This record gives sequence, structure tokens and C-alpha cells, in this order.
Amino acid sequence: MKSESDGYSGFWDQGSQGLRNQAAVIAVLGAVMLVGCDVAPNTAKRAPGNNRAVMDITMQQAGERADSMLDATLNAIKPEVNWTHSGTSGGSCDVSRSRMVMTIISKERRGNFLGVLQRFWEKNGYMIKSVNMSEKFPAIFAQSSDGFGVSLVVGGAGQVAFEVDSPCVKPSEVADPTTPANGPDYDYPIPRPNVHSDFWSSTTPISSALPTASAG
Repeated sequence: MKSESDGYSGFWDQGSQGLRNQAAVIAVLGAVMLVGCDVAPNTAKRAPGNNRAVMDITMQQAGERADSMLDATLNAIKPEVNWTHSGTSGGSCDVSRSRMVMTIISKERRGNFLGVLQRFWEKNGYMIKSVNMSEKFPAIFAQSSDGFGVSLVVGGAGQVAFEVDSPCVKPSEVADPTTPANGPDYDYPIPRPNVHSDFWSSTTPISSALPTASAG
């Protein structure tokens, strides 16, 4: 496996409290990953010698659940975007899947892009844990009802990364994802976005619903 549109416009410009650097975004993402391991349904058990609740599925099943969340998330983006798998990682009792968007998302359409995903997650019962309103490196962190963390982070060159992190589960081997990438499936190093979209890459702003700062 690899190692690693209704609403108001101008949200990111009006609500931002200044740019945050990528290191800060990554630090927040790490914190969300750790929190994810502590959340599980009421049926969860306790691992021997471990204070974390263990969800009654294997790491392989958690990986498949993460894949299905990523599939649904990316399928909600219209027009569709090109993406590549960008890694599977596992801890002592958790697994993460990530994908990188290869379509160029212009800064003028970035807020609309994030708004689409926030509304999709909310519609599907996800709790929005936090929204980073940085103009340059915005991000959204959410959580499913069964304790899986999902995030959207905009990084260098405006490249969008998605990641799903499982709660603590039963250890097992984890196979690579079976969903084919939408476009070339890169190994490292993954290039910067290189696919033009008449819609998402356009530099013409549009007025449509953008992410909200409130967290559930």
C-alpha cells in the first residue's frame, strides 16, 4: 500500500482572521485524528491495557468504511474532479485513508467548493467539528455518527486533500483501496494540481452558498 450553489458571497474575505500556515493546519488535523480514536459507539469495548474504546470492527473493515465515505464525498462534487489515492496509514488500533485532488480549484471557486462539501456532510448527518476560514489554507473537519473523522484541507498551490480517520478498532492487516482513481493514480511524489476544469478552475467568481463558521 502507498505510504504515505444559494447563500452569500465573500465569506472567506470577510470572516477570515488572517492566514494560518500549513503547519498549523496539519497540527489541527493531527489533533482531530487523535480525537477520532477516542470516539466510538456505545457498543465499543475497551482494549486490554488501553483506555481507548475499541469499535467492534477490524482495521480492514474500517479502511473499507473510510473508502466508502471518501467515495460518497467525491461523488458529491459536480462537476466531478480528478483525484488520486494519496496514502493509507495505520496506528496501533486505527487506520486512515487519504486522497488528493488533481483538478485545479481556483481561489475564486475555492469557497464554493468547500461549501458543496460542508453541505453534503451536514445533509448526511456528519457533525462539523471546525472550519478554518483562512483565505489561503481553508479547511473543514467533520465527524460521522459512528466516530470516523473526515477532513478537507487546502494546501500548497491550492491543492485539496481529503482524509478519513477511523476510531480505535481491532488490529488486522489492511489491503489497498479498491476504488480506482479518477485519473492517473500517482505514487509519491504526487504532483501539484494539473487538470483544468472549465468550472472549478475558472477565475470568475460565482455567488453561491459558502461554508459557515459555526461548528456543530
